Amino acid sequence: MREDIDEIIGILNKKSDRIVISTNGFFTDRILSAAKQNKNIGIRISLEGLAEKNDCLRGLKNSFDRGLRTLLEIKKLGLKDIGIAVTVSDENADDLINLYQLSKKHKVEFATAVVHNSYYFHKYDNEIKNRNQVTTQFEKIIKRQLKTWNIKTWYRAYFNKGLIKYISGGARLLPCTAGTDMFFLDPWGEVRPCNGMEQSIWMDSFGNLHNSSFDEIWNSQKAKEIRNSVKNCPKNCWMIGTASPAIKKYPIKPTLWVIKNKLINLFG
Repeated sequence: MREDIDEIIGILNKKSDRIVISTNGFFTDRILSAAKQNKNIGIRISLEGLAEKNDCLRGLKNSFDRGLRTLLEIKKLGLKDIGIAVTVSDENADDLINLYQLSKKHKVEFATAVVHNSYYFHKYDNEIKNRNQVTTQFEKIIKRQLKTWNIKTWYRAYFNKGLIKYISGGARLLPCTAGTDMFFLDPWGEVRPCNGMEQSIWMDSFGNLHNSSFDEIWNSQKAKEIRNSVKNCPKNCWMIGTASPAIKKYPIKPTLWVIKNKLINLFG
């Protein structure tokens, strides 16, 4: 929807080793235009189920067909870092396996998430009520991922195990390093530890880029105080933005889990 996306990518290319854009894929021509000029970017097409379910949840007619068409077209361009992303809830859990199989068929990545509440999502009443139904679907995905011989996919299985823990109301598998190993920059220039904050629980900002430089904000006393608050955050969110840095920072526990469950998967 942004007409200046090429300019944004051009600036970020100088500052980052990897850029990934999430999109529903509806505006195929615009996305292809950006992809043709920036073949090193990653693109994830958000699909919330098969055609009928996706269009219903998205509230956008033909959005599944448009999204899938966009995925196939950017694949033709030769982009390597592309995939399907799904946010799972009670409403679409039964389509999870089908979307995974779709990603395997087209040899693209498969990214998962579950519904969370936060100021960023403008949502505070998300709740998975049929936990058994949803966790059962994730268990099926994990088994399929562990059957592959792709190491990255094994760690995705671990990430999905963390989603099961979150759905079940348990603590995070790994400590949250939001505000230390990653940050979230919102559209108004606020530098926050993550995008999962809720006003009713806790909400804070390191500072605003309109008022101070990033280095000043990142190394401020305020930033130190917020990092301490992150350690005591009660939300136990498990989203890729905070889970991925934690997996890289604390690799022993995920690796042991992968080895154990890969062996179980092989030998029963």
